[in-house]
Amino acid sequence: MKQQVYNPFLPLWETVPDGEPHVFNGRIYLYGSHDKEGGDRYCQQGNYVGWSAPVDDLSDWRCEGVIFEAKQDPRIQGELCDLYAPDVVRGNDGRYYLYYCISGGASETVADTHNTPIGVAVCDSPAGHYEYYGFVRNPDGSPYLRYLPHDPAVINDEGVIRLYHGYALSMKAAEGHGGQSGRPMPDFRSMSVEARRQFLQRFEQMLFHRSAEELSSYAEDIMGANHVTLADDMLTVTREPKRILQGQFMAYGTEFEGHAFYEASSIRKIGGHYYFIYSDENSHMLSYAVSDYPDRDFHFGGVLISNGDVGLDGRAEEDRLNMTANNHGSIECVNGQWYVFYHRQTHKSTFSRQACAEPITIAPDGSIAQVPCTSCGLNGGPLKAEGVYPAVIACNLTNGHMPHLANRLGDEDIPYITHCGEGEEAERYITNIKDGTRIVFKCFAFQGPVTLAVWAKAADDGQFVVTVGESVQGVMTLPKTDAWAESRLVLDAGGDQALALCYHGSGAVELLSIEFEK
Repeated sequence: MKQQVYNPFLPLWETVPDGEPHVFNGRIYLYGSHDKEGGDRYCQQGNYVGWSAPVDDLSDWRCEGVIFEAKQDPRIQGELCDLYAPDVVRGNDGRYYLYYCISGGASETVADTHNTPIGVAVCDSPAGHYEYYGFVRNPDGSPYLRYLPHDPAVINDEGVIRLYHGYALSMKAAEGHGGQSGRPMPDFRSMSVEARRQFLQRFEQMLFHRSAEELSSYAEDIMGANHVTLADDMLTVTREPKRILQGQFMAYGTEFEGHAFYEASSIRKIGGHYYFIYSDENSHMLSYAVSDYPDRDFHFGGVLISNGDVGLDGRAEEDRLNMTANNHGSIECVNGQWYVFYHRQTHKSTFSRQACAEPITIAPDGSIAQVPCTSCGLNGGPLKAEGVYPAVIACNLTNGHMPHLANRLGDEDIPYITHCGEGEEAERYITNIKDGTRIVFKCFAFQGPVTLAVWAKAADDGQFVVTVGESVQGVMTLPKTDAWAESRLVLDAGGDQALALCYHGSGAVELLSIEFEK
C-alpha cells in the first residue's frame, strides 16, 4: 500500500532547491542545488545529491547519494566554491550530461558568478557518480561566455542538443547595485529602446566587468534569456546565441511587462510547442512562455506558481500568504500527470530552501493556470484526516505582513520554520507564532467527527482558533509551558477542506505537530 506524501516531499532534513525533474527509465529524478539547513549562503554543501522515485509511487523517494562534488572541477581554486542550478540531459550516445554553474561561495561577486563558463559532467546512469567532462566552449576552444552563462537548461530535441541560459536583474536588485555605486536607476519607461540599451551597457560594464567593446558587439544588452545549440561532443557551441526573452528593463511596453525574465531557465517540449519556464522579475513567481520554435517568437503564457500565492485570485504582493523569496523549478509529466516543481524558504532566510511540487493541468489550448501552494502536493489528492503530521508541512504561514527577502538572512519579526538539533533526528517546527499568525494546511479529507491534537510550546496565555474550510470549529487553549504540550479539540467536518490555526494571545508559540484521532 502506498504511503502518503506531503510538501516538502523529500525528508524534512533535506534542502534541494532549484529543482529540475526528469523522467528516465520509469523513475523521476530531481536534480537541484544543495543548501545547508539553516545555512548563511546559497548552495552551501558544495555538491549535488540525487533523489528519485518510481513514477507510479511518488511517496517512495530514494536518496541516490552525492552525484557530483565541486572539488571534481579542476577550475576550482581555494576551499570555497558552490555548485548551483544544474540540469541533466541524455545525449545521443545514451550517456547523461550534467550542466552546472559554480560560484565563489562566501567570497563571490556578481561579476565572478556570471563570468564563469558552464561546467559539464557525464555519467552512464541518471544518478550515478558523474565525472568532470569539461566546460561549454566556442569552436576555437575558448570558454563560451556570450551574454551571461547562468542557470543552464538543456534539452535533446530529436537529436539536437539545445542549451538555454541567462540572467537579468530586476528593478529592485538594480536599485541596490545603483545605490552602492552612486548611480540611481532612471525611469526606463520614459526612455527610448536605444537609450535604455546605452544606459544598460554602461551599467553592465560596472556590474559584470565586461568591456565596452564586447558589449557594443552584441545586438542587445547582455541581460536576458538565450538559446544556443551544441555539437555532438556536448561542449562546443555550433552557432551564435539568440535572445529569446528580454529582462525587465527591455520588456517595458511588451506582453512580458510585469513578468519579464529574471533567471532560472528551464525548457520542455510539449505537443510540438516549446515551453520556457523561468523565474520572472518578481523572483517568487515561476512563469512560462510558449513558442512553435525553440529559439524565437516566444509569447507570455502566464504564472505557474508563486511561493507566496501572490497573483492567485488577484492576491496582491502585500497580501502574500508566506514570506517570499527566489523561486526556481520546472514542469514534468509523471505517469500521465503534469506537475510544477518549485521551492520554498525556511529559517527566515533565502539560503535554506526545500523542494515542493503541485499538480497542474495543461488545457486544450496549451495554457496552464496558476496553482496554489498546498500541503498535499504529489499525494494525488488530499491528505487523510488521521495520524500525525509535522507542523512544518503548513502551506501558508502569515502574520498579515510577510516580507519578500532578496539574498539575505531576515531580521523581521515574523513566524518561520526552523530546527533544533543535528541531522535527521533534529526537531523541525514553526517558531515565533505571535498574535494574529495564521497557519494553514491544504487540504485534508474529513469524514465526520475527529479529535485534533496539537503539540506546542506557549510562552504565555494564548489559544488557537481552529477553522475547517469556512467553518470555525472552536477554540483550543494552549497551556503555558517550556516543553512540548498537547492541546485537543473535537472537529465535526466532512469533505476535502483546509485546516487553519489562528493564534491569539500574548507571548510567542512554537508548533511541532498536529494529530487526528478518531
